[in-house]
Parts: sequence; structure tokens; C-alpha cells
Amino acid sequence: MNVKLDTKEKFTVITPEESFLSANMTGELDELLLAFLKKDIPHIVFNMQQVENADDPVCHRLSDLQHAFYAENRSFVICHLSPTVEKRLLELDLLETMNITPSESEAWDIVQMEEIERDLLSGKWD
Repeated sequence: MNVKLDTKEKFTVITPEESFLSANMTGELDELLLAFLKKDIPHIVFNMQQVENADDPVCHRLSDLQHAFYAENRSFVICHLSPTVEKRLLELDLLETMNITPSESEAWDIVQMEEIERDLLSGKWD
């Protein structure tokens, strides 16, 4: 799977350069995304603006990966869903459990707010 990476100060934007995410790409997704849990900048904005459609296993895997990131106190926000992918996530009952924003800038805001929230909850600002 071809992706574009753009590393910012607090997060990395990952943009798949594919119009269709097929079931056989779930392993590549795991390998690519789970590696970020071990990096200095572990937060992800997954920009799907070029993705027009995705197989069900990919939709489920994105949901699982997002939950894995949050379990590790990391952010994983998805943005720019196509209407087709959004509809499929809704049909699979995944949409409401995922952190999704309409735009990349809103995803950036979510990551930064979650970072502040984690700092406050950990007592870092006491």
C-alpha cells in the first residue's frame, strides 16, 4: 500500500494513496500503524481523502487499530471519509465508536486536545 507520511510536532498524518483499501491490505495497515506506538511521535491522523471505498475487513481493522491506540493513551483520528466509506462504517455499526472528523485541521485539533487532556489527567500540569 502506498502512503504519504507528513510528520508534525505532535502527530503524523498518514494518507493512503489508494482509491480502494482491500481486505488483503489489513496486514500492511497493521505493520504500518502499529509501528507508530513505539515512536516518539505516536499520534496518528489517518487522512482518507483519496480512499473512495474499503472492504469490510479494513473497516473493522481501522476500528480495532484506533481502539488499540487509545488503549495505549495515543490518539488516532480519521478524517476525510468518502460518503461510501462512511456509509459502510455506519452499516457495520462502527461509525459511532470511531473518532472521525470531516477535515484534517479538525483532526489536528482533536489530537492536540486529547494531548492536553492526557496531561491534565496525569497531573502533569499540577
